Amino acid sequence: MIWCILVAGILLPQSLAHPGFFTSIGQMTDLIHTEKDLVTSLKDYIKAEEDKLEQIKKWAEKLDRLTSTATKDPEGFVGHPVNAFKLMKRLNTEWSELENLVLKDMSDGFISNLTIQRQYFPNDEDQVGAAKALLRLQDTYNLDTDTISKGDLPGVKHKSFLTVEDCFELGKVAYTEADYYHTELWMEQALRQLDEGEVSTIDKVSVLDYLSYAVYQQGDLDKALLLTKKLLELDPEHQRANGNLKYFEYIMAKEKEANKSASDDQSNQKTTLKKKGVAVDYLPERQKYEMLCRGEGIKMTPRRQKKLFCRYHDGNRNPKFILAPAKQEDEWDKPRIIRFHDIISDAEIDIVKDLAKPRLSRATVHDPETGKLTTAQYRVSKSAWLSGYENPVVSRLNMRIQDLTGLDVSTAEELQKDEPDAFKELGTGNRIATWLFYMSDVSAGGATVFPEVGASVWPKKGTAVFWYNLFASGEGDYSTRHAACPVLVGNKWVSNKWLHERGQEFRRPCTLSELE
Repeated sequence: MIWCILVAGILLPQSLAHPGFFTSIGQMTDLIHTEKDLVTSLKDYIKAEEDKLEQIKKWAEKLDRLTSTATKDPEGFVGHPVNAFKLMKRLNTEWSELENLVLKDMSDGFISNLTIQRQYFPNDEDQVGAAKALLRLQDTYNLDTDTISKGDLPGVKHKSFLTVEDCFELGKVAYTEADYYHTELWMEQALRQLDEGEVSTIDKVSVLDYLSYAVYQQGDLDKALLLTKKLLELDPEHQRANGNLKYFEYIMAKEKEANKSASDDQSNQKTTLKKKGVAVDYLPERQKYEMLCRGEGIKMTPRRQKKLFCRYHDGNRNPKFILAPAKQEDEWDKPRIIRFHDIISDAEIDIVKDLAKPRLSRATVHDPETGKLTTAQYRVSKSAWLSGYENPVVSRLNMRIQDLTGLDVSTAEELQKDEPDAFKELGTGNRIATWLFYMSDVSAGGATVFPEVGASVWPKKGTAVFWYNLFASGEGDYSTRHAACPVLVGNKWVSNKWLHERGQEFRRPCTLSELE
C-alpha cells in the first residue's frame, strides 16, 4: 500500500545532463544555503585582503617618511653608521619580506571552498530550463513582461526585479529556441528599461539586433525595417544591420510590385512568414487549460450551485468518525469531486515530507512512441513512493482513506512501474478512484484542473480531494481527465493514492448502464 508524494516549486529548472536535478523546492533551498556559505567565505577573503593591504600601507608610510628625510641630504644621512646599516638591512631583507607579503595569495581558502561547492551548482542547461519555466508561467497566467520584471506577482513575500541583463538573457534563450514571439516580448522589455534610464552593460544596439530579427521572423516587415533603421542611427557601421536593411527594402519592393500586378483578392494576401503574437509551442487545447489555471473556468449557474453542499461525513457509521465526523464539501457535481477539510494534520504532513525528501526523483510520463516512461520538459515535479509498513503515520493515513471512501486500499497502487502497461503488471485492474492530499498552501497557481468540464480545484493545506476515474460499470469517465497547473509563487506538496478495481467488487457494485 504505497502512495506517491509529489512536490513542485516555482520556476523549476531541469537538467538532463547530470543527476543533480534542481526541480524540488528542497534542492533550491539547499542552493540558497550554499550561496550563503560562499558569501561568508568571500567576506573572509575580503577581510584577509584588507588586513594585507593595511600592512602594506603601514610599510609604505614608514618607508615614505624615511626616504623623504634621506633624499634631503643623502650624504649626511648615510654618513650616520646606523642609517647606513639600516639601509643595507632594508634593501637586502625587509624589501624581500614586503615582496613576499605583496605576492601572498589570500584567496586560497575562498577558491578552495568555491571549487568544492561548484560541483553542486546548476549548469547552463539548468539556467536555460529556469528561463523556459518563467516563459511558461508568463503564458499560463497571461502575465506581461513589465509585471514580471517589476516582481508584481500575487502572494510574493520577497519582491525581486529583473534587470536589463535578465530581460536580455530571457530573450536570448527564446531566440535560441526559435521562439521569436517571446524574443520580441523580452527584448522590447529590455529596450524599455534602457529607455527609462537603467544603467546596464547591455547596450541598445545589441537589443535592437535581436529584436529586429525576431520581429522580421514573425512577418512584421515594416516594424523590422523601422527597428533596423533605429539600430543604424546608433551604430551606422553595423554590418549585419546594413545587410538586413538592404534585404528588407528589397523584399518590400518585391511585395509592392507583386501587389500592383495582382488582382484585388490576391493583393490582400501578404507573404508574411508566421502568424504574429503566438508562442512557438502554442497548441489550441492549451487555451482552455491555461484559462482554468487562471481561475477562468466555467461558472456554475445558481441552480447547479444549490446542489453543492457541505456536510459532516461519518464514513457510513464508521466508529472512528461517529464522534468526530470528517468535514466534507462538494467541489463539483459532474464528475463529483469532494473535498475533505482538516483531514491530515501538520504533524502528519511533516512526517510524510521527511520520509519523502531523501527519495524524491523526477516524475515521469509515458512516451507513446517508445512505450516507456521518460522525463518531459513540461513536467518538472518530483515524486517519491511511501509504503504503509514504513511508518505508522503512512499506515494510519491509508486506513483513513479506506474508512472515508468505503474502498479497499489493499489493492491500491504500490510501486511506480517502468513497464508501459503498469496496471496489467499490478494485476489489480484500472485506477478506479483518486485521493489527493494537499500538504501545503500555494501563494499563487498550482491548481488541479479538469479541462473536459471546466473545473479548477485549488490547493489548501490539510485538505484532500477525491473522485472516481471510472463509472461503476468499469468504463472510463473521461470527464475526470485532469492536469496540474504550474506553481506561480510558492511551492506545492501533494500526495496521491490511486485505488484500483480489484477488491471493490462488493464495495462498489457494477451497474447495468455504461455511463453510471
